[in-house]
Amino acid sequence: MNRSLVGALSALLLGGATLVGAGAAPATAASPAKAPKAVDFAGTVALSNCSGSVVRTPGSADSDPALVLSNGHCLESGFPGAGEVIVDQPSSRSFTLLTASGGSAGTVRANKVAYATMTDTDISLYQLTSTYAQIQSAYGIKALPLSDSHPTQGSAINVVSGYWKKIYSCNIDGFAYRLKEGDWTWKDSVRYTSACDTIGGTSGSPVVDPASGKVVAVNNTGNEDGARCTLNNPCEVDESGAVTVRKGINYAQETYGITKCVTTGNKIDLNLAGCVLPKP
Repeated sequence: MNRSLVGALSALLLGGATLVGAGAAPATAASPAKAPKAVDFAGTVALSNCSGSVVRTPGSADSDPALVLSNGHCLESGFPGAGEVIVDQPSSRSFTLLTASGGSAGTVRANKVAYATMTDTDISLYQLTSTYAQIQSAYGIKALPLSDSHPTQGSAINVVSGYWKKIYSCNIDGFAYRLKEGDWTWKDSVRYTSACDTIGGTSGSPVVDPASGKVVAVNNTGNEDGARCTLNNPCEVDESGAVTVRKGINYAQETYGITKCVTTGNKIDLNLAGCVLPKP
């Protein structure tokens, strides 16, 4: 998981990286295509070691306690073990909420880790002490909407790092049936084209589809050295078990599945129909 701060410092020291996102239609003029939305930093957050974002599901209400999305490996308690699932763990972690330009809008605070795991996916969801309405009233910031559908190969994306205040732009190159890194294995991971050369500290960044403005994935790792299936060097494993190593290529975990596991009041319910997130 080289997208955390530790990986960032190593990359900067060793690689010299710079700190810097039916029937025929009538014969009338076609409507112009919708322009992609301008993606900025509003709604993203900076953690002490990673990036994240304030997110809401299609069913979230303004009066619900807000959720912050990041990676499971960004937890203040350390990496969850393979097979470990954390639910409703108390937390008082604070997050710097960013404005559109990347400045600090203020600080929001968690009261618990609502859900976190590094099994099948790499996500953490913190529940905040503030509601969406309170955040918008106090800071003028809206949460980023989570897409409830699978991302599309070839589509444009932006990886928005609140930690580095940098936006990477590239496309979804494809999907890894299984992505294996050390003790952890993730399912149906998003593979970026090479332009998204994310570094440490970008862990937990929302991956935004500029066409819709919705979050489709959360950035989490990349193969640094070309090694095979080791820490900081994930490998792809296909349905037949064949292993592919892509040095320098980075990955994210899809987030549409989260929307199937959130019920009234923004509560995580792993027993909802359609929810496939791992259970404790």
